[in-house]
Amino acid sequence: SGNYYNQGEIRKKELEQSCFLLGIPASDVTVVDHRDLPDNPAVEWDTQLLAAFVLKHIEANNINLVVTFDAGGVSGHANHISLYTALRYKMGTSQIFILFLCLGCRVLVLESVNLFRKYISVLDVPISCLLPRDALFILTEEETEQARRAMRCHRSQLLWFRHIYMLFSRYMVINSLRLL
Repeated sequence: SGNYYNQGEIRKKELEQSCFLLGIPASDVTVVDHRDLPDNPAVEWDTQLLAAFVLKHIEANNINLVVTFDAGGVSGHANHISLYTALRYKMGTSQIFILFLCLGCRVLVLESVNLFRKYISVLDVPISCLLPRDALFILTEEETEQARRAMRCHRSQLLWFRHIYMLFSRYMVINSLRLL
C-alpha cells in the first residue's frame, strides 16, 4: 500500500489522483496491502506469493497486457525487481505459461538503462531508435506534461531527486520495452 514511511493512506489517494489524470478510473485501481509484501526498497518480495496475486488479478480483470519492470527495476528498487521475478517465475512454469497464452496475456518489460542514458531525456531518442526492442514509446510534449502532472500527484514522494527525474529522465519521454 506504499506504507514505507507510514504514509499508506496518503499514497493510495495520490495513486488514485494520478490514475484519474491519466484516464484510469479508481474502480480499475487495485492496491494490495499484504504484510508479506512490504513497501520497502530493500526487501525482495516472495516470488510465489506475488506471482499468485498477479495471476489472480489478470484472470479476474481479463487483462491482456502487463507492463512491468525488467531485472534492473529501472532504479534497482527491490520491490520493482520482485515484480519482474514473479512474472518470469509464472512465465517459466509451463502450465502457467499456457494459461497466459490461453488468456491472451502478453508481458512487456521496461528496459533499465545506465545512469547516463537515464538522465539525457530526449537526447536518448536516437540511441533508443537504434537499439533492439519490441516496443518504443516516445511521448509528445503534451503527453510528457500529462505524465509530469500525474507524477506531481504523488506529493509525499516528491523528494528533490524526483524533481530532477521529472526534468531530465528519459523515462518521462522515452520508454523502450521488450516482450517477456
